[in-house]
Amino acid sequence: QVQLVETGGGLVQAGGSLRLSCAASGRTFSIYAMGWFRQAPGKEREFVAAIGRSGDNTYYARSVKGRFTISRDNAKNMAYLQMNSLKPEDTAVYYCAASIAIGVVTTKDEYDYWGQGTQVTVSS
Repeated sequence: QVQLVETGGGLVQAGGSLRLSCAASGRTFSIYAMGWFRQAPGKEREFVAAIGRSGDNTYYARSVKGRFTISRDNAKNMAYLQMNSLKPEDTAVYYCAASIAIGVVTTKDEYDYWGQGTQVTVSS
């Protein structure tokens, strides 16, 4: 069992940066692969980035590759999403998720736990 809480969302101008944090409960954080998803009004929740248990393997959606960086600190039970060069189309609620899968997971159906989400709004 793990509980996830996202922080760091807010309002930012296009071209700016935000860093989202995901705090996980418990001492077993390292057994979970972690992912970030986002959902805009009227759209399906979409994959953004994922990272494996050790942090060695990462995968990004084509829309954010080169701009976003996912990372984790297992000693602190934390996962992060550094977002640079933000665009208005990045506006969405961002969710942190955890999966018991061994490898990197890119589909929302494979994630077992979800945070409550944090709003990111990028103005032009």
